[in-house]
Amino acid sequence: MSRSGRKEEETLIEMSGTGDGEDLNGPLYEINSNADSEIRSHSEIDKNLQSKDSVFFCDGIRRIDFVLSYVDDPNKEVDRKKSDRRREFEMNLQKAGLELETEDKKESESGKIYFLKIHAPWEVLCTYAEVLNLKMPIRSNDMEAKADNPLHWLIRIFKLPYNVMNPEDDYFTAPFNKQKQELFKIEDQSKFFSPATRNRIVYYILSRCPYGVGEEKRKFGVKRLLSNGTYTSAFPLHDCQYWKLSMDGKCESERYTLYKHWARFGKFYKEQPLDLIRKYYGEKIGIYFAWLGFYTEMLFFAAIVGFFCFLYGWITMDESISSKEICDNDIGGQIIMCPLCDKRCEFWRLNSTCEPSQYSHLFDNVATLFFAIFMGIWVTLFLEFWKRRQARLEYEWDLVDFEEEQQQLQLRPEYEAKCTHKKKNPVTQEMELVLKRSPVNILGKLFLCWMSVVFWISLIIASMIAIIVYRLAVYAAFASIMENNHTLEPISGLLTPQLATSVTASCLNFIVIMILNFLYERVAIWITDMEIPRTHLEYENRLTMKMFLFQFVNYYSSCFYVAFFKGKFVGFPGDYTYMFNSWRNEECDPAGCLIELTTQLTIVMAGKQIWGNIQEALVPFVWNWWRSRRARNSPENLYSRWEQDYDLQIFGQLGLFYEYLEMVVQFGFITLFVASFPLAPLLALLNNILEIRVDAWKLTTQFRRPFAAKAHSIGVWQEILNGMAVLSVVTNAFIVAFTSDMIPRLVYYYAYSENEASPMSGYINSSLSVFDISDFSDLSTPETNEMNVTLCRYRDYRYPPDHHKRYHHTMQYWHILAAKMAFIIIMEHVVFVVKFFVAWLIPDVPSEVKARIKREKYLTQRILHEYELTKLQQKLAGKEHCAEVAKQVQATEGKVQLSAYM
Repeated sequence: MSRSGRKEEETLIEMSGTGDGEDLNGPLYEINSNADSEIRSHSEIDKNLQSKDSVFFCDGIRRIDFVLSYVDDPNKEVDRKKSDRRREFEMNLQKAGLELETEDKKESESGKIYFLKIHAPWEVLCTYAEVLNLKMPIRSNDMEAKADNPLHWLIRIFKLPYNVMNPEDDYFTAPFNKQKQELFKIEDQSKFFSPATRNRIVYYILSRCPYGVGEEKRKFGVKRLLSNGTYTSAFPLHDCQYWKLSMDGKCESERYTLYKHWARFGKFYKEQPLDLIRKYYGEKIGIYFAWLGFYTEMLFFAAIVGFFCFLYGWITMDESISSKEICDNDIGGQIIMCPLCDKRCEFWRLNSTCEPSQYSHLFDNVATLFFAIFMGIWVTLFLEFWKRRQARLEYEWDLVDFEEEQQQLQLRPEYEAKCTHKKKNPVTQEMELVLKRSPVNILGKLFLCWMSVVFWISLIIASMIAIIVYRLAVYAAFASIMENNHTLEPISGLLTPQLATSVTASCLNFIVIMILNFLYERVAIWITDMEIPRTHLEYENRLTMKMFLFQFVNYYSSCFYVAFFKGKFVGFPGDYTYMFNSWRNEECDPAGCLIELTTQLTIVMAGKQIWGNIQEALVPFVWNWWRSRRARNSPENLYSRWEQDYDLQIFGQLGLFYEYLEMVVQFGFITLFVASFPLAPLLALLNNILEIRVDAWKLTTQFRRPFAAKAHSIGVWQEILNGMAVLSVVTNAFIVAFTSDMIPRLVYYYAYSENEASPMSGYINSSLSVFDISDFSDLSTPETNEMNVTLCRYRDYRYPPDHHKRYHHTMQYWHILAAKMAFIIIMEHVVFVVKFFVAWLIPDVPSEVKARIKREKYLTQRILHEYELTKLQQKLAGKEHCAEVAKQVQATEGKVQLSAYM
């Protein structure tokens, strides 16, 4: 085993559970006696000998693992306090074993910014690798490689070069042990820990390093120093400029490789280099792009089926008997419909809705039912196959034994800072920091937090009601304008008052959604911060549930209204239902409400995706261009790597949260309401192909390098997706039953049709009831009756005015209602049975992965036992066959035999 570099002092940082007031739920700090002398010796090197576009200290040897920046405060008193905090913080960092180097503000482009460069030496990395239970390579993987796909030549165009897809060799790994370094493949100490691992370790230290003692609580952590302005930023460095290779041969230039093969829009058809993403950005970002890529791949199949369903509707559009009857001058042209609003609206002919009824057939046909059932099964396949893909990534990325307690469940520094008491953990029997809270305080905060959530959700509902009132109020205006404006006659067949109202209301609703989103994001973060969650996982889960609950109501409420409420509680011309006793409830078009639901879904979904891409790509680009405008006139060798990254945008801890939220909201659109718009998966597919490259581009070129973090799954989002998958079956069943006209048409076809040659003939007449206009109330009577109408038609199943049960529901209405309920029950049970059968049939972990996991555990045990056996044998030889040592050898050999047997 080759090992380069000098041997450092013994332990710099040790784990300890003792020490009053010093335990920070992590390691204690010990002084490295050589740290100051080493820093002085390195600082004597001429800085001009080292290029500024470098990721190394001025000596060109020690790598920069993290950078902090700060500026002088114009207020001298405030500046003195900040300087004291920085001095103590940096002194404690040096005590922790980190090495520091400061760039004076005179060296910066602006002449105002100081940069503190941080390097973690070998001993610090080893100690914290053991603390964080990092898995490191011990032996090359001897399992057989996966067999080549026989159709590899067909998909070769989608493949990336082998060295890009496999940046590291495949090894068996084991948790790092500082005392057993000989077990690990340490060929070069400077490269053993990847830059992502190094910056993760340094950030762990920075987030727990103390800088002062307050009156009642400990002050520590770089996040608090950032929030109070002591430092202006903290970030790890990108390894090079994204558009060219680094001139330093010791730099891997992985950023350039990612940009060249992944973050360019011209590579949209290529696979993603997930292993390289994971190596450069860490597992948490890697798992997001793996999920997004897999979701996009699965969308391809849904998009193909949805497109063919839409194509079927397009091909059969001229064969729709219902549309033909509506458009026929002898049928639809002779049917006079009742006014759609009170007083100002006039009687109208049914054939005026000819074109909307034809377009409605595009989405309201037999293929709609098939596609709704297909999507119920597709979403199950997506979630089950993702579990398998996730299990494979867990193994390949050394996350099999990843424990949340070691990573995500570490105490948040914000929680630790407020802890003033200790309590013995009943499991570990160790003293832990706890936050003392009184029952009144807990109940008060819970009440305030959740009342805030309820208030904002109520605000969304109020805004939705306002949109509904807008629809009701402006419909009459649109109807009046279109009837009296002759310039609109050429498009009057397409642009009906109903459609104009629906489109403008959808656009207005989208604007309200964006405004409420902007406001509530800040409120949700403030509420979650006030709750002081104990761990990072608790914080993310609480914020996720608040944000998703809000987004669910915000984005989907208008679609739920059109799908399940519009046109369902209208009443009839003699007894209309009014909202707030002022506005008459909306009616559906004679062809149904499905086309309006499609319009609503298209505007909100497409608008959100377009606005999201503008926010994600254009805004950071313009902002970075503005911030770096001065540096463009400077020589490249004077524009330092840390200044280049300082001018970029910040990818915060919640950066991935918003990416997941965006995709999960989209997932809701293509599952909850897909029966109304089969093209939704196709729109989502096109958006996601762009989304992957936009996210890659902005992360690689427009944002500072985020510090690496581990994650073995997509977390609570998996449960949210499962819940939406179940809900989607219910919503689509109700859309097919109550929003589309499929069930009424089927009931008429099998039970009420009198024309055997053309069973659907007469359906339109059957679906419209008759009303005597003399029965209008004073509030509803039209102001004009130019057609001299005595009877008008309306969409419902009621007895005519000359019947003894006038205006009561007919038996056909009850037959249709029974058929709708039966359809919902049958469809839900069929889809759920298939879903659960598919979920049971597909194992979550592939058998190949199970075998590899067992093989790795066996080898790890064997190697560790052999190591212990060798040590004991050496000890035995040195002590001349001591009896006690011989017993230990026999015991160890027994363990090895038992391990081999197992």
